[in-house]
Amino acid sequence: MAVEVVATKNGPYLLTGDLSQLELRDGDGNLYDVAGKSRIFLCRCGASVTKPFCDGQHSKIGFSAAEAAVSSGS
Repeated sequence: MAVEVVATKNGPYLLTGDLSQLELRDGDGNLYDVAGKSRIFLCRCGASVTKPFCDGQHSKIGFSAAEAAVSSGS
């Protein structure tokens, strides 16, 4: 099963699927351990203290974002 990424409504990115195929790295190239997980939530509000993972801060700061897919124009 492929990895699916969904921008949740005013919340984090939800990644589901075969995460054993996912290489999630920090800015220095170090891998985050997501072994055995079938889903993870990645912060997109910038307020999480557990970045890159979501810790729910988006709901406390009133994060608002666009979720609708936009045509690339091609």
